[in-house]
Amino acid sequence: MNKTIRRAAAFSLLLVFALLLRATWVQGYEAKALADDKHNRRNTIAQYAQPLGDIVVAGSPVTGSQRTKGGDLAYKRTYTDGALYAPVTGYSSQAYGATQLEGIYGDVLDGTDTRLKNPLDVLTGKRAQPGDVLTTIDPAVQKAGLEALGGKKGAAVAIDPRTGRILGVVSTPTYDPSKISGTTDGDAWQRLTEDEDQPMVNRALRQPLPPGSTFKLVVAAAALEDGLYSSVDEPTDSPQPYTLPHTRTVLVNENRSAPCENATIRTALRYSCNNVFGRMAERLGKEKVRATAEKFGFNDSEQDVPVRASKSVYPTDMDEAQTALTGIGQFEVTATPLQMAMVSAALANDGLMASPHMVSKVVDADGTTLQEYPDADTERIVSSETAEQLRSAMVTVVEDGTGTNARIDGAEVGGKTGTAQHGENNSKTPYAWFTSYAKSDGSGGGGSGKEVAVAVVVEDSGAARSEVSGNGLAAPIAERMMRAALGQAVSDTA
Repeated sequence: MNKTIRRAAAFSLLLVFALLLRATWVQGYEAKALADDKHNRRNTIAQYAQPLGDIVVAGSPVTGSQRTKGGDLAYKRTYTDGALYAPVTGYSSQAYGATQLEGIYGDVLDGTDTRLKNPLDVLTGKRAQPGDVLTTIDPAVQKAGLEALGGKKGAAVAIDPRTGRILGVVSTPTYDPSKISGTTDGDAWQRLTEDEDQPMVNRALRQPLPPGSTFKLVVAAAALEDGLYSSVDEPTDSPQPYTLPHTRTVLVNENRSAPCENATIRTALRYSCNNVFGRMAERLGKEKVRATAEKFGFNDSEQDVPVRASKSVYPTDMDEAQTALTGIGQFEVTATPLQMAMVSAALANDGLMASPHMVSKVVDADGTTLQEYPDADTERIVSSETAEQLRSAMVTVVEDGTGTNARIDGAEVGGKTGTAQHGENNSKTPYAWFTSYAKSDGSGGGGSGKEVAVAVVVEDSGAARSEVSGNGLAAPIAERMMRAALGQAVSDTA
């Protein structure tokens, strides 16, 4: 054999060896990565080869699966009352993926979660029967919130203070996930994604906004816990007018005739006195206010319910004037409705915060529990005495203050209104807030009654600027959701 042939043979063997090495590498090392690649069509085909498991509300599925006509995807997702439960379920789309509970529990719902497989399935690689996701949502509360928000742009969250169960998650405008669940829904997808009102944004969990005067509850809690004041009925050191430190800016009150000079915390919450809480935050200092805010959940970047909520923020680098502005929920303070519902829930629950969650169980096809989210996993936020005093002051707000539209006959209701500035120099329509709690008769002795905490924000109602208020816009929505949670009849008017 001459030299040329030997070199050609050696080179050919080298090429064969390289091909074998590459094939071994792909099969042995890259196989899983290729199989899991989002562009691998086989995954989507397998995912929709059988009906998906369901997301369940109060024992009834609010999702389903429908046989498709033609194509390589056998089934597509369907939704019962899709627009009502979209902020809970999210969407599962053959073209655009999945979000929220549909995305978080995708492996359970399509049968690929290893916990669903028996030993034989593991050996054969057979896809198991899908499991279900059981939520904590109360359909009456969810429906009451959506109907009350109506055509307004806004959001609401309802929580059981004792268990942390999320009873309602409402975001408007909403959308029907059924409209984007297939492969030919491009026009619907484009309309939704280009809509300036952003109907697919979950405003209840994922859109922090300035909380305005509802944040005064956090500042009051900080003052009582610190011992700055011993009681909600002790006069405060609050000049009126109050000028922000080292500035000429006077922090005015919405009600110029309200008795806010040196007002007690009860009176200051009742009339929403800005001078009192601005001065209070200044005296406490940013570190003490931040510490209390963080106990309630602010600055938590991993707040999972199990959908991850956006972080509610209490800022860090501030001077004294900016710290004073945070005392009224302005400057760079932001909060989601979930966060403000957590504040009211902790105060309603005697200062203990039960971890908020909107899934109770994940089960397999036979109903066997795969994962469970325990109720009443609590943490002490403020003392029992502080919580009791602030509840008393919140009741005053509803009975004889700025929150009268939240009253419910036969129930203890406490709340706090808020109107947050919006836009440069407050040029845009303010946001209307209300955070509250309600306890039915019987809650006091033995804890047999029902309880709920609700927070509502209305971003835009179409009302004139002069008509925007927490009591006028947000409190009636909270009232309807609280009635539903307590089992009372809900009127047809918001």
